[in-house]
Amino acid sequence: MQHGGSFATSSGDGVARPGTAAAAMHHQQTGVLIGATMLSMILAFVQKIPCRSGAWDDAVQQYQYFCYTDIYPLYEWEGFSRGQTAYIDHEIEYPVLTGGAMQVVAWLVSQIDESMRARTFYDVTVMLLTICAVLGVLATARAAGLDGRRQALMVAFSPAPILCAFINWDLVVFALTALWLASWSSRRTVWSGIFLGLAVATKFYPIVLIFPLLLLCLRAGKMRELAKTLLAAGAAWLAVNVPVMIAAPTGWQTFYRFSSERNADWGSIWYLFQYYQLPVVGNQQLEGLNARAAGSFVVGCIAIAVLALAARRRPRLPQLCFLMLVAFLIGNKVWSPQFVIWLVPFAVLARPRLWPYVLWQACEIVYFVAIWSHLVYYIGRDGYPITGFPGINENWYFPAVVIRSIGLLVLVAYVVKDVLRPDQDIVRVRGQDDPAGGILDQAPEGLRIASNTRAARKE
Repeated sequence: MQHGGSFATSSGDGVARPGTAAAAMHHQQTGVLIGATMLSMILAFVQKIPCRSGAWDDAVQQYQYFCYTDIYPLYEWEGFSRGQTAYIDHEIEYPVLTGGAMQVVAWLVSQIDESMRARTFYDVTVMLLTICAVLGVLATARAAGLDGRRQALMVAFSPAPILCAFINWDLVVFALTALWLASWSSRRTVWSGIFLGLAVATKFYPIVLIFPLLLLCLRAGKMRELAKTLLAAGAAWLAVNVPVMIAAPTGWQTFYRFSSERNADWGSIWYLFQYYQLPVVGNQQLEGLNARAAGSFVVGCIAIAVLALAARRRPRLPQLCFLMLVAFLIGNKVWSPQFVIWLVPFAVLARPRLWPYVLWQACEIVYFVAIWSHLVYYIGRDGYPITGFPGINENWYFPAVVIRSIGLLVLVAYVVKDVLRPDQDIVRVRGQDDPAGGILDQAPEGLRIASNTRAARKE
């Protein structure tokens, strides 16, 4: 016998057990999301099969088949094949948790036959990344609120991340960042800080997400809660970084030194400017490029701050996080294809509509095809013999760079429109405020830089 609809059941003792049906539904939805993510990761694995079958050992075919990955060659390049320890015996250009993940997998495959060891290193890494993908999708569903399953399915089935899933270790930071957002949405401020600190220790970009969190907490008057999160984040980051700093200070510094010394590279708009010697950058020295990249990011931060503090209703946290990541990527010196993984969960949560999300994904796929096609041409131009597909030259590659940027900026325009017109924001139209906002959700309005000006005008 049931009482109170589908949310109460009775046991053999005749006592109603509220919530049993809801719990069953939750478990069913979790199963759907796990299955969807596993299916996507299988597709990602299949996409790499031509390379896994031997094309990785061919400098051209791995690009002709669009199945390049960093994972396979870095097993050799980072010294793992020679038994070297990350940071201590060999400097690694990644933050410590990424290097740590590489090291653990290298230890796991160390007893495999040497001829199979690099490919097994890739296979075991894929298993790790698949677990991270599942955790990230489930965490995204938790942060999404009432429409969690639909939004998480959008993340799981996004085509560009499927193509890029196993290029690098970005799914690890994807999971940690999503867990940060899910913990924050659940008002677990300390746990959110721990996950944020670990995310920054994996790939450095999540540190920029502190700024939108600061702006929204400032506007809502929630600075004490923010302080708890930041303290926990700092403690978590130090806990995993300090041991490496002490044991291998030079190796630990490699990532930060490499980032500052790196020139404009593939995917970056600065690379386009440099190639065509446009006056924005031209042939100026690295210091000039660093200054311009930093300056463009600062301009983006100022624009986001004005938007966050002047909008008549406080923006939702995923909206500002998405805009922040775009500002970071647009001005960055390198924009690798797999960086799309960083953006996808925030893009979906910021604006859970198919259009223009699908347009942006299509633009990312255009770039995915273009970068590998251009590398075929690039290698051939340097004298390497090419058979089959000859690739594409700069006249085709750089338009793809621009197309990807335009597709993303169109999505940015829609997110900004939703911030300025909250009555058109689909999340708020459905009666929610900021499901991922945690303590910000339903919080009273506080600081707003435009309110006094408008009040004065009314008088």
